Amino acid sequence: MRVKSFKKKSRSDWLNLFEIAYEDKAGGDRSWQLASRRQTPRCISGDFDIPDAVVIVPYHFSSGKLVLIKEYRVPLADYQYGFPAGLIDPGETIESAVERELREETGLTLERVKRIGPPIYSSPGMSDESICMVYVECDGTPSNEANEGTEDISVIMVSKTEAAALLNVKDVKFDAKAWLTLSAYVQSGSF
Repeated sequence: MRVKSFKKKSRSDWLNLFEIAYEDKAGGDRSWQLASRRQTPRCISGDFDIPDAVVIVPYHFSSGKLVLIKEYRVPLADYQYGFPAGLIDPGETIESAVERELREETGLTLERVKRIGPPIYSSPGMSDESICMVYVECDGTPSNEANEGTEDISVIMVSKTEAAALLNVKDVKFDAKAWLTLSAYVQSGSF
């Protein structure tokens, strides 16, 4: 299997569609479509080291709770529970992006970065978008005053018991990473 070439099917700053020509394991010519946040998809550029975005798993140490956000998501036409997240700006470090996005989406102050995970891929069947999970300690009073006009975000802080109850609500939409992280938090009792 090998990627041979690509054609860009859209022109956008934030997300593009590509047609990828590749050779299958039997030597046959095949085609695949994928979405990418980049102007050249990773399967062509080979640039897999720098993630597109951060997903922040914040532990509010004054309250002893994990911080979630409930955010309106247009593709779902509904609210989704997840963690603060955002794109890494050109030239920005992962830590700077974490500090900026945490403040913008929750009003909270970054106190300490505990762990930065490697770039991971949420939906590699349709996108080469990568994120890194960043576990942090934070403090302050939650606020949505720094939300952009396109953001509708509520900050929710949950204990282990509250997280377990939220995971059992049937009509709640979850980001996959948040659901898995909350499930682990409920099982282990630690952040």
